[in-house]
Amino acid sequence: MKSRNLATISLAIMACGFLFTLFLPENLAVILLRGGFEAGLVGGIADWFAVTALFRHPLGLRIPHTSLLLKNRDKLIQSLISAMENELLNKESIENKLRKIKIVSLGAAMLTRFFSRKKARTEMLEQIKGFVLRLPVEQAVPYLQSAAAGYLREAELGVAADKIATSLMNDGKDIAALDYALEGISSWSGRPETRAMLGKIASEKLAEVKLGGLKGMAFQAFVGFVDADMLGEMLQGMVQSTIRDFKEEDSPYREEVIREIRVALFQLVNNEERISALKDWGLNELQGEPAAAFLQQQLEGLRIKAVALLEEDRIRGGRKLFWLYAMLVRRIGKEQDWLQASEERIRGTLISFVEANHYRIGQLVKENLDQMDDASLVNMLEEKVGKDLQWIRVNGAVCGFVVGLVLTVIQMI
Repeated sequence: MKSRNLATISLAIMACGFLFTLFLPENLAVILLRGGFEAGLVGGIADWFAVTALFRHPLGLRIPHTSLLLKNRDKLIQSLISAMENELLNKESIENKLRKIKIVSLGAAMLTRFFSRKKARTEMLEQIKGFVLRLPVEQAVPYLQSAAAGYLREAELGVAADKIATSLMNDGKDIAALDYALEGISSWSGRPETRAMLGKIASEKLAEVKLGGLKGMAFQAFVGFVDADMLGEMLQGMVQSTIRDFKEEDSPYREEVIREIRVALFQLVNNEERISALKDWGLNELQGEPAAAFLQQQLEGLRIKAVALLEEDRIRGGRKLFWLYAMLVRRIGKEQDWLQASEERIRGTLISFVEANHYRIGQLVKENLDQMDDASLVNMLEEKVGKDLQWIRVNGAVCGFVVGLVLTVIQMI
């Protein structure tokens, strides 16, 4: 039963009881009851008037000093604001509370509870997968091209190439490259089709040679003596023998070739015109359509792989996600100094935010109360505190009844 209805019923009981005793024969019990009901009626009416006068005019009559809340609306609002700012939510209490809270530990505990739930992990992976699928990778291509072009434009390719060349030579990569090339040439020159090609080329070129005199006669006799197969076999043997000589570590030819390779390499990396031309070529290629298509293709490939990994982990209940989180927590847990500094930094930021925006609490209260009309404000207050105030009426009627009984006994004595 609502307290307002209970208060009205108690007042009605007192009124009915008083009226009923007026028509009963006079005796001691009737006199006592009449005095109790009379005092209870007076007390209930007085308390009804007092409670009603807080919120509105009783019976609609504009009696002085009634509808007190509406008459003092501005004072009420200011009192609420003052209570919120200075009593309930003052800056000192908020700051003291923040200083007692271990923000990083609290956040870590909340995250751990979150990641320990399989359903939460799978939902998180599903959300991440949807985010990855919605990423506009084609819009990122121009930014990547611009960033790469800017880096290449500012890069000192000559210095970088010199360092790379020096490092390669210190590691013996130039010698390894020569051996690799010799091995490739040896394999190529040892093929039957290579022998046939060399013989054919040599035969055609010898036929083009024009010599006179005895040299011409001797040369023509030699050309007539050998055919393309013989020439090919001779040239193949010479190439194979030369390659074997180059492979010998103590070969003077090998040392000379290595020296020439190194000289040519340093000449190349120190040639500013070639480096500048290489940079211009790289810039043109980076900003062209083929580069854009290549970058977009690579980004799409990365997206497909990422989605596949996320879906695989989602099916398995987010085990990899939890493993990554646990590894991150263990790694951060070892950095106590960093954690302490982060705790102080976050707390300081929050305290500064509270100090700078504490006045907004009062503003928010005032804005919300100003948006309410008188009827809404009264209804809100009645709903929040009116229920308890109605018990004043009930208590007034009951206490009045008891006091009436006592006074009647005293009067009779």
